[in-house]
Amino acid sequence: MTMALRALTRLASWPDLAEASPSCGTGRALRSEQGEIVHFHTEHDVDLHLTGPAIRRFEDYLRDESAVHMVSGSRWVTMRLEVDSDVDLLLTLVSAALHAHQSSQPAAADAPPPGCNEHRGMALPRNGVGG
Repeated sequence: MTMALRALTRLASWPDLAEASPSCGTGRALRSEQGEIVHFHTEHDVDLHLTGPAIRRFEDYLRDESAVHMVSGSRWVTMRLEVDSDVDLLLTLVSAALHAHQSSQPAAADAPPPGCNEHRGMALPRNGVGG
């Protein structure tokens, strides 16, 4: 079982998430009542929809994580899932994303969904880590 499939299987059991077609048209997605939360694009690459305030709150930490690739101006972060700890980090960030989306202002929830990072650039494999 790939890391992404392992994460998808675990997250699909969460009561606040349901499987959906990703708006970008690539892979599989999970969404909450507030909108799309995570896109599983490949066996290793996942896009996670955080709010702007959540990204700013965790930005220093996210920039230090080798599994995370941030795209300037995007409310999505791309993760490269290669080891179990990457899946654990994704689960933690999905929890934070759900909280952020549930806490966001109604105007933000009504805004059109931003495009994920699938066509903007993907995370590159880390040196020295097999997958």
